[in-house]
Amino acid sequence: QVQLVESGGGLVQAGGSLRLSCAASGRTFSRYTMGWFRQAPGKEREFVAAISWSVGTTYYADSVKGRFTISRDKAKNTMYLQMNSLKPEDTAVYYCAADDPRALGNSDEYDYWGQGTQVTVSS
Repeated sequence: QVQLVESGGGLVQAGGSLRLSCAASGRTFSRYTMGWFRQAPGKEREFVAAISWSVGTTYYADSVKGRFTISRDKAKNTMYLQMNSLKPEDTAVYYCAADDPRALGNSDEYDYWGQGTQVTVSS
């Protein structure tokens, strides 16, 4: 089992920044990919970014490329999502996830999820 706990969400004006954290605990996840997904009201959950825990290779959705940065701190067992130049359309509940997916962007292939943290960007 892997336990994931997100933090860092909040309300920010357009153009502002937030940093989300995802603290992981439980079984070893050195082989895992960890990712961020988001879900806005009335919309499906969508992929935001992912990182391979062991190597640190990163992947991004086109909608956030150049604005968001995913990273991890192995010593702290924590993953981060630095979000800059935020837009109102980034408003959503953000979830972190972990597993060994074949398709990084497919939320169905992640078994472990955090509880989510709300990000609201005002215009």
